[in-house]
Amino acid sequence: MKKKALVVDDNAKNLMLEKDLMDVAGFEVFVAENASSAIAIAKKEKPDIIILDVRLPDMRGTEAARILRQDKETCDIPIVFVTASVMAEGREELKGITNSGFIGKPINTRTFAKEISRFIK
Repeated sequence: MKKKALVVDDNAKNLMLEKDLMDVAGFEVFVAENASSAIAIAKKEKPDIIILDVRLPDMRGTEAARILRQDKETCDIPIVFVTASVMAEGREELKGITNSGFIGKPINTRTFAKEISRFIK
């Protein structure tokens, strides 16, 4: 059975690029352009990994992650934040979220899917 990935980004180009890279790597990919949709899809599809932008139009990705961590059905899904906020204060915001990782933008298209896969147990 294919692994499932949920890709969340409000930038259409980034969303399609990340989706395509995960598709090519053999994942079944779901996409969302905001945090609310992402939370609903995560609860319904129970992906193996969530690839989450930090800056989303309806709420911060970190806030969405905290909501997912409070739900027993989504609390154990690894979350990889993909963000251009590579400054120390940007990373500080991500520290309190368990079972999560970080990849800076721009992403390396050759290694992206492999980097993401490392976070799946």
